[in-house]
Amino acid sequence: MHHARQHAETRTRERRQRLAHEAARLMAEGGMRDFHQAKLKAASRLGIHDDASLPRNREIEEALREYQRLFAGEAHATGLRQRREAALRAMEFLSGFSPRLVGPVLEGTADANTPVHLHVHSDDPDAVTRWLEDHRIPADARDRRLRMDRERVADVPVWVFSAEELSFDLTVLPHDALRQAPLSGIDEKPMKRASAAQVRQLLAEEDIAGYERDAARR
Repeated sequence: MHHARQHAETRTRERRQRLAHEAARLMAEGGMRDFHQAKLKAASRLGIHDDASLPRNREIEEALREYQRLFAGEAHATGLRQRREAALRAMEFLSGFSPRLVGPVLEGTADANTPVHLHVHSDDPDAVTRWLEDHRIPADARDRRLRMDRERVADVPVWVFSAEELSFDLTVLPHDALRQAPLSGIDEKPMKRASAAQVRQLLAEEDIAGYERDAARR
């Protein structure tokens, strides 16, 4: 009995891995953004329909990171670096709004079409609007629904603009959101985010890792 249960668990785990990698491939190659949609499409393609085999979003994200490292290699690393450097410059420009980098550029899963997602903080949402207008940055206004915590959902303003041939997506949050980030749509936990100092540190660590790789090849 115990052996049969172990065997079933192993099969479920293997199916979850297959599904995670297929969903990651669909996201990387097809430009899909929605984890749930990619998961269901992968399940349909592989003919796997039991809920226990559906991977968590974080498992797909990890598989996506691995896929990009294996198949996109240097091009992915270069594009990610470009976006992180641009994010840092934008954060310095927006320093009065306590900016934080969030999303795929921070997580390392950004592709060639991924915007740089920043959270900016102000109790006067119009302050961000005025700042962009004063610096003659044309931006499109949007709204985004975020889960601020387990109890609260809020519709918050978003500004989308282009600079350095990249798209930037600014979500405007109240100042108290600095204490705890909104919940991630991936795993319902507070979003991973980074200050300008932390992005600078991330870039420095990448440089060191790059030097070490180059030295090892010599």
